[in-house]
Amino acid sequence: MKSSELQSIKQRYNIVGNCEALNHALDVALQVAPTDLSVLIVGESGVGKEIIPRVIHDNSPRRREKYFAINCGSIPEGTIDSELFGHVKGSFTGAINDSPGYFGVANKGTLFLDEVGELPLATQARLLRVLETGEYIPVGATEVRKTDVRIVAATNVNIRQAISEGRFREDLYYRLNSIPIQIPPLRDRGEDIVLLFRLFAMQMAEKYRMDKIVLTEEAKLMLMRYKWPGNVRQLKNITEQISILSTERQITPEILARFIPQDQETTQLATIHNDGDHSFENEREILYKILFELRSNVNDMRREMSTLKKQIEDVKTVPSTTVPASSTIPTIPTIPTTAPLEDAIAEEYVEPVKEPENLNLDAWSRQALEKALDRNGGNRKKAALELGISDRTLYRRLKQYGLDK
Repeated sequence: MKSSELQSIKQRYNIVGNCEALNHALDVALQVAPTDLSVLIVGESGVGKEIIPRVIHDNSPRRREKYFAINCGSIPEGTIDSELFGHVKGSFTGAINDSPGYFGVANKGTLFLDEVGELPLATQARLLRVLETGEYIPVGATEVRKTDVRIVAATNVNIRQAISEGRFREDLYYRLNSIPIQIPPLRDRGEDIVLLFRLFAMQMAEKYRMDKIVLTEEAKLMLMRYKWPGNVRQLKNITEQISILSTERQITPEILARFIPQDQETTQLATIHNDGDHSFENEREILYKILFELRSNVNDMRREMSTLKKQIEDVKTVPSTTVPASSTIPTIPTIPTTAPLEDAIAEEYVEPVKEPENLNLDAWSRQALEKALDRNGGNRKKAALELGISDRTLYRRLKQYGLDK
């Protein structure tokens, strides 16, 4: 392609840059535009892949027909078939009318399927049929429909790896990849980075009527050495930040360093500082409370079950033939339904595991009880509420530890 034609395309679509890889991508797009071949655009997120499908459509015989750009990753899996291929009325909940879908509406036009690597496998199979035969069946329909749509797809995932992992159909990849176009990452575009920075700075100055920011030579070198993981999108974002937040209009490396992340290899969002002032007092109090409650519940259960077993054994030992008419068999007392949870009798008794001698739960329980009383000014009811036990259990513990005086 002649240099004048290439510059004309760049001006028309506001494309900035002169790197060889970008020029080659535009050249391939213009050569394939007059055909109906499928095109697969590959590049990292934020490199500007969405410009190429527009160039292809506007320079093709379909330029007077409709053009739709669809982000496949943003459509829920449960509705993507309906969005692409349409549906008939009543085919699912909410289908109150027939819908032609994108393939029906874009007939004779162009569909740009961005993030095509995110399509579910079932949808990939239907897309493959459309590409091969031009036929599809709307959701809930029984008749086959025809469409004449030019497909341009784009992805930022490694399709080869997705195929090996079973996430993408290999036959669909070869069908989409009739003409591959690779968009270079920003870090490989050299001085294009400075040109793009200048463009974004000028746009901000015109939009908000402010002085334009300008890079020093040292700042330009720093800008080109950065890896730009977010590519053009990240560069535009940083340029806008500097334009608004910097009081200086002459941008030096020192100013630029405040806006460009220093650790280029990490995705960490925040640094956690450990200044040594952390106290474990709260954690200790929580542990005391848990252990106190656990020990109290185990002791209550053991005592209540022991009483219950003794009463059952007493009943079994009374001979039924010698019981006088006036005698009554001892009955098992029932627990009121209003009793606290920790005082209820369990249905099955399990011998508790013996605590290690060095754990000294009694000492911990006593300490937790004393602290609760101190914090509540000696109010036993409030202390019991804080510890999560009943008043009755609290009084029993006070007596056990000699604190009831």
